[in-house]
Amino acid sequence: MRTDRTALVTLLVLSAAFAAFFVLPFAGLAKRAIEDGKTWELARSGTAQAALWLSVWTSTVTLVLTIVFGTPVAYLLSRARFPGKAIVDAAIDLPIVLPPTVAGVALLTAFGRRGLVGEPIEAWTGQTFAFTTMAVIMAQVLVAAPFYVRAARSGFDSVDRRAEAVAYTLGASKTRTFFRIVLPQVRPAIMAGTVLCWARAMGELGATLIFAGNLEGTTQTMPLAIISAFEGSSLGLAGAIALSVMLLAVALGVLVVFRLVSNRETWQA
Repeated sequence: MRTDRTALVTLLVLSAAFAAFFVLPFAGLAKRAIEDGKTWELARSGTAQAALWLSVWTSTVTLVLTIVFGTPVAYLLSRARFPGKAIVDAAIDLPIVLPPTVAGVALLTAFGRRGLVGEPIEAWTGQTFAFTTMAVIMAQVLVAAPFYVRAARSGFDSVDRRAEAVAYTLGASKTRTFFRIVLPQVRPAIMAGTVLCWARAMGELGATLIFAGNLEGTTQTMPLAIISAFEGSSLGLAGAIALSVMLLAVALGVLVVFRLVSNRETWQA
């Protein structure tokens, strides 16, 4: 009994210390924002609003592109066998383990004005990618899409194949089976991947800074605006705190909505 109590106390102390490590930084941020009377005023500034709108818009576009193109990839990786599958699988995982700055340099060497693909495209069409809003989206897709693909693939891997086989024997087509049998089972995993992808895109910094730059109103997302504030922009440290609180509030709101939807689906199931 004494050993059990000691183990329980140790477990509680370690858990409390670990939880405090995650809570205290955000508590400090909230305290500083409340004490600083300029937080709300700075959050309403044109720079802050433009950065927030750009972050939300580009992250949403990134998510849509990821769902459209990433879902078939996740399904094929889960179900199909084809030459080079291991290479494709590793290539998708690579941005997760690489520093975002490396991803930014890679994008620049591929799609920049002197890049592998960027140079001939500019010669043929006059279109450039680097240091544009499109570059922000491309950087976000590269670093955020793998999180969605991983989650979606795990969902496809967990689908009961027997239910699909029964549907096929009853004459259902593969398309109908996918939307009526497979997709409902995969929906929780896809929702989790959606949140991870959108949140990762919102927080992207390194790849965006290198490939898209930090141009206010064009490529300056919220993380880049925070960096600019720390480096001495007109917003200053108070502005960095205001921007951080705004980004924290958006992320918290997304997580709350996701939890509510997940709990509702679990209850209905």
